[in-house]
Amino acid sequence: MRDAMERSLVGLGRFLPTLALGLGGGGLAYALHLPLPWLLGAMLATTVASLAGARLRSPGRGRQGVLVVIGVMLGAAFTPEMTGGLTLWGASLSMMLLATAVMMAFSVWFSRRIAGHSLDTALYAGVPGGVSAVTGMALDSNADLRVVGMTHAVRILVLLVAIPPVLQAIGHVDLGSAMTDPAQWLWLPGPADAAWLAGAGVLGAWLGHLVRLPNAMLFGPALASAALHLTGVTHAAVPPTLLALAQVIIGVSVGVRFTGTSLAQVGHTLVMAALQALGLLAIAILAAWGIHAGAGVSLPAALLAYMPGGAPELSLVALSLGIDPAFVTAHHLLRITVLILLMPVLLGACRRLSA
Repeated sequence: MRDAMERSLVGLGRFLPTLALGLGGGGLAYALHLPLPWLLGAMLATTVASLAGARLRSPGRGRQGVLVVIGVMLGAAFTPEMTGGLTLWGASLSMMLLATAVMMAFSVWFSRRIAGHSLDTALYAGVPGGVSAVTGMALDSNADLRVVGMTHAVRILVLLVAIPPVLQAIGHVDLGSAMTDPAQWLWLPGPADAAWLAGAGVLGAWLGHLVRLPNAMLFGPALASAALHLTGVTHAAVPPTLLALAQVIIGVSVGVRFTGTSLAQVGHTLVMAALQALGLLAIAILAAWGIHAGAGVSLPAALLAYMPGGAPELSLVALSLGIDPAFVTAHHLLRITVLILLMPVLLGACRRLSA
């Protein structure tokens, strides 16, 4: 145990410069009153440094702990007073699955015909979500893991950068109102509420692994916290300081994925991934607009729910901006579950068709 603790401390020490860079980027974005400052500031600072050749360290297991915190925060959005009936949610979930099928078809076509990737690479790089699970599944295939990883990383980067201007363009969200009052930074829940939230995180993570939930460290605590809040056991929220720190670490986690990436060597892959991401974003916008016009679903909520991938990142954005986090989280959980279950079937069918 002592050796494990020493390794953890060494890993933390090596990660501190990266964390400091992320905090600096987030703090600068906050001072400039940019939207989603802690997330986008940290992500852009570490992405630029990575592409410039800096050897940044990943949060490692620290990211798992942050996912637990985010899950508990998301669960707090499930309240007995939740608006929107089951019929509305059902219509939106159905539209999301239809949009996901269109996104998958477009991604595979684009990767094969435009980018020139192999079938296995096109399939795993084209999955609109579940990057951790998809990358793990790709290990047992003939996919080019570097292309798969970069495609997903670039997609998340493009989506997060696009969110503020897209939301402002549709005119339904005042991003400035989402800024936290500096006087609220020191707020903390009471001891009893803090104990309930901590228990939801620990028990939810354990149960998530036990029942093999996709992204168990995120969705397990989210479901446990949701149960506590829906039943009225607690109404506590997570302190805004933790929310800001979670945004920084998630932003850093995206930025460090480009460490060791040479623009000269992988420029084609990066450009193809960015173009593919823009195509998927267009599909998400059209689907969100369709369900908004047809069923009256909130356009910003539908947009974040339909965006292809990055469940922790997009759920965190919904939470940070107050855009129906429960709605967004439920959609991403269903999509990831369906995709993981269908991937072996899709891979086999595509291989038979191309044979």
